[in-house]
Amino acid sequence: MSNNDLVKNIGDLKEVLGIVTDKVPGLLRELRNVLYSKDAAENMADAVATFYTKLVDAGISKEQAMDMTKGYMINLRDIFGGSGGFNVNVNDADD
Repeated sequence: MSNNDLVKNIGDLKEVLGIVTDKVPGLLRELRNVLYSKDAAENMADAVATFYTKLVDAGISKEQAMDMTKGYMINLRDIFGGSGGFNVNVNDADD
């Protein structure tokens, strides 16, 4: 690789990083707004209530239905980490 190629690659990398720096914060804000909006909360509440009701209607005890419903809900603070970091476990049992 010649010095000219290296300089071009570094220039390309700077351009890509500049775009990422400009776009990613806005995308994350939009994602947060979608996840934590009033509409999202209402939709999640409807889904959780429906899940619980269907379990009870199917004959599952209220206690068991509540436990299953708690497992059904996703706590986004656990996914994104309580301190603001991204925290997703991607380890497979086969590793």
